[in-house]
Amino acid sequence: FYMGLLREDGTPKPALEEFVRHTPQMGLVQWFHYEDHRLDDAVAWMERLGVTHLRTGLSWADSFRPNALDWFDRQMEALADFNVTVTFCFTPEHRGLQPHHTSPPQIPEEFAEFCAAMIRRYAPAIGDNMATTQRVSAAW
Repeated sequence: FYMGLLREDGTPKPALEEFVRHTPQMGLVQWFHYEDHRLDDAVAWMERLGVTHLRTGLSWADSFRPNALDWFDRQMEALADFNVTVTFCFTPEHRGLQPHHTSPPQIPEEFAEFCAAMIRRYAPAIGDNMATTQRVSAAW
């Protein structure tokens, strides 16, 4: 959030006043680092600002960290009241063609399985090809 409308110390940037004039028509892109301590504050600010549409990410690289699913669950639960579009991103260094988070995966099916697992977990209606009743969509 500090890379967007708030500074790292939580104070508003000048863009915040302009952004609030465009909500709820305009959504927000907000990324959270693994176990980001700012999650709850960011959610409170987004609610205060009237944000309804949010784009965020779930990191394939983070999925290899200890307790990754606990963090993903906490993040997605905190964002449950928003219309969320999820981007699946960030190659684990040990699974990329190059040891870099932007590298293509060595085995594309491994990344695809991560994406499928996240869809099954957080948007099961999409994963089951049932009528979409979830408020989470997957964006590639």
